[in-house]
Amino acid sequence: MTGAFYDDLSGAYDLMFPDWDASMARQASQLAEFIPAGARVLDCACGIGTQAIGLALRGYQVVGTDLSPRAASRAVVEASARGVALPTFAADMRALPFADDSFDVVLAADNALPHLLTADDVLAALREMRRVLRPGGRLVLSTRDYDAIRRERPLSTPPSVGPGRVVWFQLWHWDGDRYELEMFQLHETESWRVVVGKARYWAITRHEITDLAERAGFDCVEWLLRAYYQPLLVAANG
Repeated sequence: MTGAFYDDLSGAYDLMFPDWDASMARQASQLAEFIPAGARVLDCACGIGTQAIGLALRGYQVVGTDLSPRAASRAVVEASARGVALPTFAADMRALPFADDSFDVVLAADNALPHLLTADDVLAALREMRRVLRPGGRLVLSTRDYDAIRRERPLSTPPSVGPGRVVWFQLWHWDGDRYELEMFQLHETESWRVVVGKARYWAITRHEITDLAERAGFDCVEWLLRAYYQPLLVAANG
């Protein structure tokens, strides 16, 4: 379900941003505070390249993987159009196609981890991220602020307008601490065209992620709440 959701979204994902290139640059600048210069980086949920391309443009050696083959393929094209190389692979973060100790930093940004709906699956992904990190390497990941969201249990997001007057909003259908998201795209043509996609998430709290990260073998786990547009976890592969 998740891969198909992002396959369908891959052609329009950039239209969620008022200025995608500006967003890439801003996010890369914020993430670079936690990624050492010259690091080899795996973005294990690269999508169409929002974080990976921005980091490549700052001189990092970045490799991308994503559950969506279409999104990963588009990331390669978009990176090339901006003058940087971004090798990508279609892969599940629970089974990364790399040798042990291959990267200095593993990145999983933009609420990717909560697509995994059980503690066992999240733990499997975190163990894979640690496996491909060199000793002393760093994990950087971000999620929605589910500590607040679990209290508030919102049913929708406010509409936003992207380039070409594409209107975006989400409806959320709760089942315990999991929810199904319906993503609505309204495209203005001669009449409005509506596209709807569905995905599921676990509204996993920071404490729950910290516990699973420590069980996976990470240490020095730290949450930064104002360093990025989402709460940001930074942890070491001790």
